[in-house]
Amino acid sequence: MEVAIVPFVPSEDALASSDPGSDTEAQDLGSRLRKRFRRRSSGSVTMEQPRPSLYPRPDSDEPQRDDQYYLSDGSCILRVGNTLFNVHRSILSRDSSSFATLFTLPQGDTPEEGTSDARPIVLQGDTPNEFRNFLWALYALPHEITMVRSSQVDLNRLIDVAKMANKYSFKSTESWALEAIQKYIERKPSPLFNTIPPGFPFSPSPPPSALHDSKIQISRLIRLAQTCGHPKLLDTMVTVLRQLMSASLHYSYLAMTLSDELDLRELRGLAYMEILQRSLFLSGPDNRGHTGAEGDVQESPDGLERLVVSPAQRHRLLSGYYRLSKTWERLRAVPLPFDHAPSCGANWHQHACTQSWADFWKEKTKADGVLSLDLANVLGKLTFMLKEFDKWGSATYMHQECKVVAKRALHDKIKNIQESLPDFFYEGGEY
Repeated sequence: MEVAIVPFVPSEDALASSDPGSDTEAQDLGSRLRKRFRRRSSGSVTMEQPRPSLYPRPDSDEPQRDDQYYLSDGSCILRVGNTLFNVHRSILSRDSSSFATLFTLPQGDTPEEGTSDARPIVLQGDTPNEFRNFLWALYALPHEITMVRSSQVDLNRLIDVAKMANKYSFKSTESWALEAIQKYIERKPSPLFNTIPPGFPFSPSPPPSALHDSKIQISRLIRLAQTCGHPKLLDTMVTVLRQLMSASLHYSYLAMTLSDELDLRELRGLAYMEILQRSLFLSGPDNRGHTGAEGDVQESPDGLERLVVSPAQRHRLLSGYYRLSKTWERLRAVPLPFDHAPSCGANWHQHACTQSWADFWKEKTKADGVLSLDLANVLGKLTFMLKEFDKWGSATYMHQECKVVAKRALHDKIKNIQESLPDFFYEGGEY
């Protein structure tokens, strides 16, 4: 029986490991080993027999035995991609995993799957390297397990372990791996920032491979946190990405793309706003000949950065600009309302209090600090006005308690726009 699993995107390591060699002698040896393997496939196979996975042919569909986890005393043969693993059913049945249920299903009259290389249990959607790392967690010795709390921990291996444990319902293994990941990235300073290219973001041209690896690792961690339903890890990674996207459009684009794909509301509005304020964005070729793949950051002679986005992202960015601009126009025209304090009407002139607030609003919405900000930067404009209100001091005829209420109204408006920021960037409507 074939185990159908929702497929995952193959990892970079898996893709890299599939590159064929160019040594003719190695290919000839691999061919002889495969022929020898086919002649002996009807009998028992032990670890001492030749293993054709040493020299696999790129054009062959014949599965290759894993060098590490095709065990001579294994009792269950699984195929992941083009690799065969022979491990113990008792190990795979632990922790109330989905394998425990699989092994109890009736087989009928056909030969039981998992008992030979010719009839392995096929696992869909995994890469050999992911499954190999998962088996490491199941078979690791105590001193190997303790390594996850040292500086020598392999973070990508832990990500694979948590991902596979979640997929196959190894609950305690999943919890252990996620806890180890969380403690690792919470170190001070976080080792996660070691993946950032040296000199970044001040280096104008960071090494593409280092930048790529950094984005891949952050992306995997965020996807893992959401897949496993781990809010603490997700909050930590969102915080990390927010710090990075303020330094580079590369990470801003990553944040925007992930928030769209995974519906990360707490990240979506901030990512779109960051790109809206810091770059010119385009989708595909424009009338000046600018081209590039989505996510490319291009330098231009005028000193501005150009970010290549998808047509849908461009539409949402323009829609957000339009809606935020209109929001500011409405706020600028009419002062924020507030309720006068009870004592204001009893021993103060409410009319003078209201007029003083209106004068402040009219003056500060036209201040240089506000006008210097982009029309759509509503949060920046309101934050500037809040600072100016604190400086206003006694140069006002507002009742003291009313000043507290008015300041709270300004605070609440900023908070309301921050919370609703993702809603400004959606498709549909005019702009």
